[in-house]
Amino acid sequence: MTVRLYPEAVELLLIRLPLVEPFETSFGRTDVREILLVRVLQEGLEGWGECVTDHAPLYSPECNGTARYIMETFLIPSLFQAPLRHASEWLRRVAFVKGHPMAKTALEMALWDLYGQMVGRSLRDLWGGTKDRVPAGVSVGIHPDVPSLLRTVERYRAEGYQRIKLKVKPGRDHEVLTAVRQAFPDIVLTADANAAYRWPRDRTVLVTMDVYRLQLLEQPLPPDDWLGHARLQRAIQTPICLDESVTSLATLRLALRLRAGLIINIKPGRVGGYTVARRIHDVCYRRGVPVWCGGMLETGIGRAANVALASLPGFTLPNDLSASRRYWMEDIVEPPFELQAGGYLGVPQGPGLGVRVVRARLSVGWSQTYWRDGV
Repeated sequence: MTVRLYPEAVELLLIRLPLVEPFETSFGRTDVREILLVRVLQEGLEGWGECVTDHAPLYSPECNGTARYIMETFLIPSLFQAPLRHASEWLRRVAFVKGHPMAKTALEMALWDLYGQMVGRSLRDLWGGTKDRVPAGVSVGIHPDVPSLLRTVERYRAEGYQRIKLKVKPGRDHEVLTAVRQAFPDIVLTADANAAYRWPRDRTVLVTMDVYRLQLLEQPLPPDDWLGHARLQRAIQTPICLDESVTSLATLRLALRLRAGLIINIKPGRVGGYTVARRIHDVCYRRGVPVWCGGMLETGIGRAANVALASLPGFTLPNDLSASRRYWMEDIVEPPFELQAGGYLGVPQGPGLGVRVVRARLSVGWSQTYWRDGV
């Protein structure tokens, strides 16, 4: 079957979606997500993508404003230049644009969705997934006090999530980890610092985290502190998991060579798309390095793509892929993602993303449509 990806139009939409409860990390608090969506149109089909940027450049240098500018000025015009034979060709097409991986990933996701619909195959099948369901973990933000944190952890434990991840930062680490581990001695527990600590200044604080029997300690140091991570990993028994540090295949190889981390969190938006994410998975799988799929407070659009990615065989640890109601009163897709018995999420089986966007649920702040023929 000959397929040409040559959209007639691309629509960008900015929507606002309130979280069920505030989510706080070491770099900020989110009550309402402003989310940039992408819709590509071709021959009566529509493919959807989600940009994981935020309103401000807090997690990464990108934000909604930069992503919109890069897409409308460079990426969308490049898409209209000539047909693509396959969604995996997208990264080569836009290689001239340096950086901006999240903007590139949003359009790539929409193209994969469109391509899957055109050939009648799910993303799981297109990407070589082997699972019908994937293990789900939950990420718990920084709470104002320990009692409220313990109530939240108990709720998620009772719902059946396979792993609990706590966000930590200097001054909000040992107290909360001690309380949670004492209250729940048998849960699978991880901690995520989002690069909030410094080496060697915080050596004592980090080394003594071994006592909590964490499955992993995620991104304790700044993304470019490779030697600090390597030295810290030699000083502790807890495996370090790298997140913000791994932005490409090259940085992955550097991390593995230095043994700066023993586990990798793969976020497609951070590495520039699902084609690169799958290559990172393949390298880690061949080398026996555990990986899992991280989350960025996605709607059901991004969650569907991430769940399909996590169906690949190397994703052996619980992922930051929670049920829709973990974040949203009402997701913008049907069917929503629901936690299955044992703490799993089902992998969509329909063509493309395998979910349907409910346009009536989109609280659109603005939208702009770009036509291939300049209409």
